[in-house]
Amino acid sequence: QVQLVESGGGSAQAGGSLRVSCLVSAHSYSNYVIGWFRQAPGKEREFVATIRVRDGSPYYADSVKGRFAISRDNTKNTVYLQMNSLKPEDTAVYRCAAKATTAQSWLTKEDDYDWWGQGSQVSVSL
Repeated sequence: QVQLVESGGGSAQAGGSLRVSCLVSAHSYSNYVIGWFRQAPGKEREFVATIRVRDGSPYYADSVKGRFAISRDNTKNTVYLQMNSLKPEDTAVYRCAAKATTAQSWLTKEDDYDWWGQGSQVSVSL
């Protein structure tokens, strides 16, 4: 059984920063890939970023590259998404997802993941 518990998020003005966290409860945590997705009202869910827990390798969607940073703290079984230079179009519910895999390819599709967190609201105003 894998559980993902998110925290953080909230509201910020454009240009500001927020961070969301994903606490991962899983056996062999280091064998997982953790991804972040977001869904804005009336829009489809989209990939944001992913990280291989074992070596910390990150991969980003073009829309957030250079502004967002995904990282992990293996002492806390937690993955973070630091969001800087926020824009109103970043407003969405952010959800983390997990997949137990040693695959080297980047997992950027919803169907790639088996476990999901409950979601955390991020709102960015002008």
